[in-house]
This record gives sequence, C-alpha cells and structure tokens, in this order.
Amino acid sequence: MKRELKQTKDGSYTWFLPELQEHYHSVHGALQESSHVFIEAGLRHWWNLHGNQIPHILEVGLGSGLNLGLSLEEAHARQQSICYTALEPFPPEVSELALIQKDQHWAQTLPQPLYLNPGAWRKAHLLEFCWLQKSLTEWHQEGCSFDLIYFDAFAPEKQAELWTEEVFSMLYERAKPGAVWVSYCAKGAVKRALKAAGWHVEALPGPPGKREMTRAIKQA
Repeated sequence: MKRELKQTKDGSYTWFLPELQEHYHSVHGALQESSHVFIEAGLRHWWNLHGNQIPHILEVGLGSGLNLGLSLEEAHARQQSICYTALEPFPPEVSELALIQKDQHWAQTLPQPLYLNPGAWRKAHLLEFCWLQKSLTEWHQEGCSFDLIYFDAFAPEKQAELWTEEVFSMLYERAKPGAVWVSYCAKGAVKRALKAAGWHVEALPGPPGKREMTRAIKQA
C-alpha cells in the first residue's frame, strides 16, 4: 500500500493513501486531532473517572504510532502505567516510520522498532505493548477486555465494514464496565449503530477543522 508523506496545518505529518484517497489524520492538524480526540477526550477522561488505575487500551489502527506516543507522554507526565493492544493489518515500512517520526516529540518514548514480533508482548517503562497484524473483523475471536478504545479506523466511506452495529456490539462485549470509546467520527449513522449496540453516546466538540467528535461509555 503506497503512502505519501504530507505536512498538516499544525506542522505535524500524516500519510496520504492514493489507493483510498484518504489521509491517516486530519489535514487541519494531525497532532492536534490525536491530542484532542484520543488523549483529552479519551485517556485523560478515563483517568479522571477511574483514578490511578492502569488502563488496558485497544487501538484500532496503529499507523505511525502517534496515538501510542501521545498516550505514553501522558503516562510519563502522570507516572502511570498503561497496557496497550494495537491492531494494524498494513504495517508501514521502517523507512516510512523514520520519516514521519523524525524530530517529533511524541515518537521519543515509542518502542523501537515499533513493528516487531506481532502478537508478542513487550515491556518498557510504564508500558506493556502488543500489536497484531490483523483487522478488527479478523480479531474478534481472541479473548481480552478493555478499558479504553481508540477507534481510529479509516472513515466509514472507506472501511464501512468496521463501523457497524455488529462490530460495536463485539467491542461492547469486550469492554469492561465504565469503558470509554472515542473516535474522530461524528456521523449520525455511526452514533446510531453505537447506541443500538448498547453504548451511551455523546457528541463532543471536535478538533480543529471538525465540528464534532464522538465518545461512548459502557455504563456500569
């Protein structure tokens, strides 16, 4: 899968996929989007709700490692550990990662190399990490439960099979009581599918360039 490196409006970088005509992150600011959606509305919100517990995070779409890197920055700032499982069926090349991570503060604490030994757990300071070379639809038989879900798949127009009530029901079953699900996507059909799967859904102000984002909670 060919990836083209693009600079976004906040100075950070993303990839563009000509095959899908899709960017990995917002062109209005990749770093701002991830910080707003996954850290502020996701990880910080979960810690505010659950105190000094260790969250088990699931990321759908590891990509460049941006969300993991920002999560680790937050963990280091709080001196709190995180456990992190990531799905990425199309891992980038080492050379591609080197370019997108170059001189980026969020990349400094990432496990290196990022894509090593799929399915194996790796431990570092404040981190337990595992990535799987599988899509969400391939992975549903594996047993685990999660506190926080970063749903960072490509848009519903590009990966419609991942934004369904069936998928959200599977994630609901795998989520612990009080779990938080967050995504940049705010489409009405997505929110309706989440509600039908049992999630309590709320619309939040979006990052630069987007009016809204979505957060969902598995109520205890």
